Amino acid sequence: MRIDAMTEIGQIYQANGTKKKIGSTSAISRDSLEISDFGKDLQVARQAVAEAPDVREEKVQEIKTSIANGTYNVPMGAVADKLLNGWQA
Repeated sequence: MRIDAMTEIGQIYQANGTKKKIGSTSAISRDSLEISDFGKDLQVARQAVAEAPDVREEKVQEIKTSIANGTYNVPMGAVADKLLNGWQA
């Protein structure tokens, strides 16, 4: 479609006297929105996750202290399981 064709179409409507009439305003419909309980719960959960820190500083400090004291102990079986599970992905 040519861009200048829009002008021609507008002129045709004006020549015919065709105008859109606005009807009675007595029957105005209103839009509404309802959010389910699940949706509200989901919103609360998302907000809680957004506000939670990415790093649990108290846990990190606890592990650092254990390492510094030489009391940090990880069972070798747990390390092996994590290593093997990582390779299966």
